[in-house]
Amino acid sequence: MPTPSASRRRFLGTATLGLAAAPTILATAIAQEAPVVPRGVSGRPMPKLEGEWPDPTARRIGFAVVGLGQFALNQILPAFAEARHARLVALVSGNRPKAEDVADRYGVDRKAIYDYGVFDHIRDNPEIDVVYVILPNALHAEFSVRASKAGKHVLCEKPMANTPEDCERMIASAREADRKLMVAYRAHFEPHNAKAVALARAGELGTIRLVTSDHHRHIDPAVPADQWRLVKALSGGGSLVDIGIYSLQAARYMTGEEPVAVAAQISTPKDDPRFREVEDLVSFQLRFPSGAQAHLSSSYTAQRAKRIQAFGTKAHAVLDPGTEYQGNRLAVVGEDGRREVDVDPLNQFAATLDHMAECVRTGRTPLLPGEEGLRDVRLIKAIYAAAEAGRWLDLKPDGSLAG
Repeated sequence: MPTPSASRRRFLGTATLGLAAAPTILATAIAQEAPVVPRGVSGRPMPKLEGEWPDPTARRIGFAVVGLGQFALNQILPAFAEARHARLVALVSGNRPKAEDVADRYGVDRKAIYDYGVFDHIRDNPEIDVVYVILPNALHAEFSVRASKAGKHVLCEKPMANTPEDCERMIASAREADRKLMVAYRAHFEPHNAKAVALARAGELGTIRLVTSDHHRHIDPAVPADQWRLVKALSGGGSLVDIGIYSLQAARYMTGEEPVAVAAQISTPKDDPRFREVEDLVSFQLRFPSGAQAHLSSSYTAQRAKRIQAFGTKAHAVLDPGTEYQGNRLAVVGEDGRREVDVDPLNQFAATLDHMAECVRTGRTPLLPGEEGLRDVRLIKAIYAAAEAGRWLDLKPDGSLAG
């Protein structure tokens, strides 16, 4: 057995050795936990993303935009920069110099520029998956059908067409070609509208009893984008088909119902040369199966308005403005007062493009297929008929007139 003094010496030696090693162990632990601060240029790890990662360019669905007017150039083409699943790959225009300028600015190959005469050659371009038709209303059917026959999916601006028969032809052509067809009702992807619908569906407004919506703006024949809207053969009608369709859509998506009856009145200044062919003010009412009603309007002479209100038994939602390209607002008004509702920012045009792209990729049916556009065109025809009849008219479940 070691003597006590020897044991004590060994213990003290071991302890001293441990104490001497402690600073080194501690320093190593701190070094392992502490972030390494770069002292110069270096490759850093991937940061945490604040949004969803976009698809690689090669995997995005390719779009050809047909028509390079004011709306396409100011809203749709810039939206591709914010899209995660869609990319611009081709242009169709009757103005070659303009198309070349646009192509150069957006990185589109000049070989992927088509005029209307050779539009059908898009079938030979495998990069084109979807054709986005942004033309005067009367041309929607022709170019949608031609796109389907060329083997391309179709995204079409509203209104879908000027007649129910043209809408049905578009649907049949897409079905025959096994291609997707969607109407670009952007308000469904606008975050304030989407939130208002979510609140209504969740019961936060109570039972919806009344929807009001007014869409008015001044139309100016000096603006090229407004000129064709005053020609009935191209537009199919006046303020109702152009902006009143937003009021009509709002009544349908806020109630979640389809109307069963319609009444309408039309007022057009007789001495205003702008309205030789199309109407100005349309005021129309809808009745729904639940007993809810909608009071709606559109006008080309009244001061600008893009307002939607949904009145429920608990509260009402106010979208004012509701369908602007940006700057929309949502408030809920109840017994405890008014509160502004914050929503996550989202580019409604990019979201529309991305939804169509995802439907093409996954094979699922678009949220707003051709049948949705057909229903609105039938309802628009019923609104005109009700105004002419001067009384309430009953509607079939598909939106057409009963009897």
